[in-house]
Amino acid sequence: MMSSVLAVVSLLLLQTEVQGFLAFLSGSSMDHMEITKEAILQTTAKVCKQLASVEGRDFTLPPGPLTAESLALTCSSSGSAKSFQSAISDVTRRNARIDVRHVFNEEYHFDGERFVEGRKLIIDGMSSVKASIKQGNFEAARQKLGDILHTLQDFYSHSNWIELGNRFPHSNLIRSDVSDIGPVADKDTPTCRSCVGKDCQNNILENIIRDKKLTSGYFGLGPLSSTKPKGKCSHGGSLDQTSRQEPTGGINKDSLESSHGNWHTAAAEVAVAATSQLLEDIRGAAGDTDFLRLMGISKNGSKVLCFVIDTTGSMSDDIAAVRETTSFIIDSKRGTPDEPSVYILVPFNDPDFGPLMQTTDPNIFKAQINALNANGGGDYPEMSLSGLQLALTGAPPSSEIFLFTDAPAKDLDLMGTVIALIERTKSVVTFFLTGSLGLRRRRGSDQGQGQVQHSRMAVSDSQLYRELAQSSGGQAIQVTKTELPKATSIIVESSSSSLVTILQAVRSPGRADNFSFTVDESVRNLTAYVTGSSLSFTLTSPSGVSQSSGEVNGSLATITTVGNFLTLGLDSQVGLWEIRVSSTVPYSLKVVGQSAIDFLFDFVEVSQGPHPAFAVLESRPQAGGNATLLVSVTGSESVSLTEVALVEASGSGEVNGTLESVGSGDFLVTMDRIPAGEFVVRLRGENRATTRALPDSFQRQSSTRLRASTVMVMVTDVSRPVCDMVSVTANCSDDCSLSVWELSANLTDGNGTGIEHVTLRQGNGTLNTTTVKGAGNWTVTLAAYSASCCSPEVELVAVDGAGNVGTCFRSIRVTVDTTVQPPVTNATTKNSITVTTAKVATAATAAAVSSSHPLSLSSYLCSIMLVSVTLVLSL
Repeated sequence: MMSSVLAVVSLLLLQTEVQGFLAFLSGSSMDHMEITKEAILQTTAKVCKQLASVEGRDFTLPPGPLTAESLALTCSSSGSAKSFQSAISDVTRRNARIDVRHVFNEEYHFDGERFVEGRKLIIDGMSSVKASIKQGNFEAARQKLGDILHTLQDFYSHSNWIELGNRFPHSNLIRSDVSDIGPVADKDTPTCRSCVGKDCQNNILENIIRDKKLTSGYFGLGPLSSTKPKGKCSHGGSLDQTSRQEPTGGINKDSLESSHGNWHTAAAEVAVAATSQLLEDIRGAAGDTDFLRLMGISKNGSKVLCFVIDTTGSMSDDIAAVRETTSFIIDSKRGTPDEPSVYILVPFNDPDFGPLMQTTDPNIFKAQINALNANGGGDYPEMSLSGLQLALTGAPPSSEIFLFTDAPAKDLDLMGTVIALIERTKSVVTFFLTGSLGLRRRRGSDQGQGQVQHSRMAVSDSQLYRELAQSSGGQAIQVTKTELPKATSIIVESSSSSLVTILQAVRSPGRADNFSFTVDESVRNLTAYVTGSSLSFTLTSPSGVSQSSGEVNGSLATITTVGNFLTLGLDSQVGLWEIRVSSTVPYSLKVVGQSAIDFLFDFVEVSQGPHPAFAVLESRPQAGGNATLLVSVTGSESVSLTEVALVEASGSGEVNGTLESVGSGDFLVTMDRIPAGEFVVRLRGENRATTRALPDSFQRQSSTRLRASTVMVMVTDVSRPVCDMVSVTANCSDDCSLSVWELSANLTDGNGTGIEHVTLRQGNGTLNTTTVKGAGNWTVTLAAYSASCCSPEVELVAVDGAGNVGTCFRSIRVTVDTTVQPPVTNATTKNSITVTTAKVATAATAAAVSSSHPLSLSSYLCSIMLVSVTLVLSL
């Protein structure tokens, strides 16, 4: 049944050029996730086919159902397979989240005849998606896209569009240039008669069908059941209390077993076509290249090269090593699947850091690196954590970030925020530390140019960097400045595509221990990294051959040592390996390789309400309590999971979960408890696509170390900071160097954990911030920014105590009419506030601004989106 539905869907998509359904289902019904995934795959295939035609390349779809892996290969971007699957997961999981976060908000589901409000959510959301893409914020665009696709798909399941005989999408739902959606039954017009069981297939009144009037079912649970007006249809189902009121029954088509289940397949087919139609609209606005970037596909793969570099006086040797490494990566990987798709640079010293520079052009990135100058520095500690925080907020999730410094961190208060960002983004941070053996040049205003201060990075200073590296799954490599060029070889290896983590462990304090890991047929370029000093180890292969750490060129591995960092280039024997480490000092071990088989995961909360669904957990799971993971296997359709476990990061304890397949390579994994300390996620399974007689066993592990919350908080901070523009003054002359422009904005975290830091991601001006108390005793951060008119854009990054990130963007490149749309006080029904103005009047007080945008858990924030000259809050 499912295969026939997908076949019809594919045909309909080709003809048109263009679930309320349950969030996840088993059996032959189609759910929101399958509908969304199918439309994304079909639309992406069309984009790739068009680009291939323009470039004069052949484009042939592989036989069988489309998958992220097969389509990435067909799109000449095999290195993007995992990021493509990750993008699909971002959209589908955000889609499923609506049934948890907005289960009783009728407009999100087109329930209760809320057609005008539901359509507005879609139109406003599409504007938000397009604005986010324009600013390069693809993560925010995917999140909002998932939100509005749920609402759009629910129209075809919850309304009577299908029962009216329609078999094509209602295009006016996504068109901002028209407001007419056809005749809608008014509030006093009865729409249904009572029904029971199969009789409900014909319970919509004949005059409603004859006059082609739109209606949708009402839904109520408990005391909310009284909201259904007389004579109106109900949603239906065992949990819908309104379906027990006259007229009884329901009209939803969420599954084949629903009240109108006989129309489920038709509704699902049209929902896929409507989803594809909306995606085509987004594609038209973004262009083919940015649409593919939205979907995680880049011609050069998905790798991001991100450097965070100390630019104080003593760092000239380090910067030279970065230049050399950058040039090698760019020149050797240009035109290959390993070529980075995005380049990011964040400089820091003291007291400055940033701005974040991002480009897709390798030559521009080379020029940015070459333009770095090592000078100044003041006192010894530097703003390294501020620079790292800026990189974590600006780089895409799951990035590899490399930080270079020879000094301790000055901004230690940011450590908690940085760790929260690492956990949220799942980015890997590797530190290159050259301060332990080097000299530190200082040059202050009253010091001579040649003054040298002898200093070493203390053990406590380097420990901070080690803890951050271990939390992210990276390394803290301590070398001399002369050894640094050799140590940076890890950057070249990490920039390879399809890198997976097979094993990762930390022992602090150090102790002797045995570690085992399974290597499967798909793994190539098997490498182990050991970070630590005064240690020895013995490596044993699946065939029983052993090699000690003293054998530099042994039968199993070639060992390279630089500073405290050892690289083991292993042969890729399939089977169970073992490494026995002996050390009394802290050390870390990481085994990686290249493979298409990998996994994605998130902790989720599962709702068994009217629409069984899940939402990605916005906070850490509770220590000692149970938890649920949603795990997606990527890279092969022939993989089956046998085990998912939470493994203590610094010990041998582990918690095994109970697996339940929910289709499309996704598994819900229930854990009866969470380890009290830090832990990683380990996955084991079998790959049936093997040349071996027996199934090919594989093992993968998360890089990021996770931790449970030990504090029970009644209200969780899941909201990102909100930014309100107060005033903009931009009287720029023809000679931009002779004039300045100014902006003031208010940023608040509502009743959340509070804004901890506001930084500049873009802009070469001056930013000053102060805090005041607003209405409701909320803390408001007042931001004042001024810059030369030659620097016409600014982007602020606000991070709260829970690691939630909000950004504000402003451009003065164009001017438009001076009009201000009134503020919206109901954040649950308004998705964007647009201020189209070139020069805004004087600000209201901080209290007035904060009180005009009240937040609640149900709001999940308003996004303030501006195009060209408008202020943007990217969510």
